[in-house]
Amino acid sequence: MVKRRLIVRQGAGKSQPVLQVASASELLQKISDQYNAIGNFTMTVDMTPALGTAEKSRITEYKDVRAYILFRKPDEIRLIGLYPVVRNTAFDMVSVGDQFKLYLPARNEFVEGSNTMTGEPSKNKLTNLRPQHFLDALLVRPLAAQDKVFLENFTDEENAWYILHEVRENRAGVLDLVRTVWFNRIDLQIARQMIFDPGGNILTDARYSNWAAFNGARFPKHIEIDRPRDEYAVVMDIVKMDINQGVSDDKFVLNQPAGSTLRVLGQASPAASQTAKDGHAQ
Repeated sequence: MVKRRLIVRQGAGKSQPVLQVASASELLQKISDQYNAIGNFTMTVDMTPALGTAEKSRITEYKDVRAYILFRKPDEIRLIGLYPVVRNTAFDMVSVGDQFKLYLPARNEFVEGSNTMTGEPSKNKLTNLRPQHFLDALLVRPLAAQDKVFLENFTDEENAWYILHEVRENRAGVLDLVRTVWFNRIDLQIARQMIFDPGGNILTDARYSNWAAFNGARFPKHIEIDRPRDEYAVVMDIVKMDINQGVSDDKFVLNQPAGSTLRVLGQASPAASQTAKDGHAQ
């Protein structure tokens, strides 16, 4: 007796589509094409930040945060978050290269430092936010020149993914997992990107869905970003987006407001706290 089972793909609807077929080189080209199509963008998003981790059984969500994100290649990004209802500024941060600035009006605090976090996460989870973390998640970058990639076809009764595993040889000659990029085999759109440290720990876990066209370039309208080590996560839904319409230099300038306290990460507390007198970083 033959028993047949109907396999229903998640999100496929009533009619079962034919799964797409692609090679590793074709998927890498898809990443490059999507990345190269975007030179700059401005977006308005509804954001739900969650501070804390499930591992420590402490997660605090902030609903209905409106945010504005501006980006310009190669590495300039600015994020402005507004509180629910009153829409006062919750945070304003900018990053150029490896350096970032963060202003927290509620604490009257201005933070400067490196996008690369060292040591334990801050007890004030908002200061763990880094603009570069968002940039790493929002744009899926092409394969690095020094890296190699291999393709996994993860297709069974419940899943239909292509997974690109990006690896890099370290100084000891051992391969480290750098990143995985997941493609939905129903439409070959990027569905997930995981970025790892040399120890194999997850730095960024980003998920993408509801891809749409904006000014001729495709971008996911729903993005979920998890930074487990830094103890925060963010869910974003795009309200408005303009791609390649230009972003001026002044949009990436963030000066320390007068009267605010400056904290420079990586310095001892007494030397790191200063108060601005003229509205510019000291």
